[in-house]
Amino acid sequence: MADNHGNTPAAWTAVLVSLVGFVLGAIGMSLSPLSWPLFWVGSVVVVAGGVVFLVMAKMGFHEAGH
Repeated sequence: MADNHGNTPAAWTAVLVSLVGFVLGAIGMSLSPLSWPLFWVGSVVVVAGGVVFLVMAKMGFHEAGH
């Protein structure tokens, strides 16, 4: 396991972006009638969280002591 245990700016940013996506998707599924566009926007935001992580990791923000 990595020494930083995920406590890096890249990891935290990815988690926050993904959390926003999950909340958007949950709101879309909670509305009556269902809001499929909002659900899919939330799904895209969750995937974007993974992309944000990869980009930030390549930039060096996933290293210990950064």
